[in-house]
Amino acid sequence: MIALITSIMVLVGLAGVVATLLTLPGLWLIVAVGAAVDLWRPETYGLGTLLAAVAMGLTAEIAELVAAGIGAKKAGGSRRSAVASIVGAIVGAIVGTPVMPIVGTILGAAVGAGAGAMLLERTKPERTWADAGRVGQGAAVGRLIATVIKAGFTIAVAILFIAAAIL
Repeated sequence: MIALITSIMVLVGLAGVVATLLTLPGLWLIVAVGAAVDLWRPETYGLGTLLAAVAMGLTAEIAELVAAGIGAKKAGGSRRSAVASIVGAIVGAIVGTPVMPIVGTILGAAVGAGAGAMLLERTKPERTWADAGRVGQGAAVGRLIATVIKAGFTIAVAILFIAAAIL
């Protein structure tokens, strides 16, 4: 039974990482399957494992939401441009996905975050295109960092469930 559960969690873990890179809730897919396995075989995971996975997931979500905004703010952007970077990232990911799955999603989200922050920052009369471009670049870099962070958390949650199934 351990081999079956481990195999399930390895496959779900891989699918979850790919889904996360596509800006889908892959981390939460892993958590949901882990919880389902625990309902099916209660001796597999304890409450501590499930709570640790949820805590890691919530931390990843917060980090993802704020990273592009932080990038924009560090480059001198306003709160409005930070919010625009989040909206731009969502739009960019949607547009980029059909162009080239995974890579297009990641790049689309970064470009969208940068474009959203830059365009909104440019609406301020005192901002030049160069100023707005720096803010957009900060937002794009922040978004790329957010993707790496969330993928890392997704891998960690998958490893947590795999290791807990084996031990």
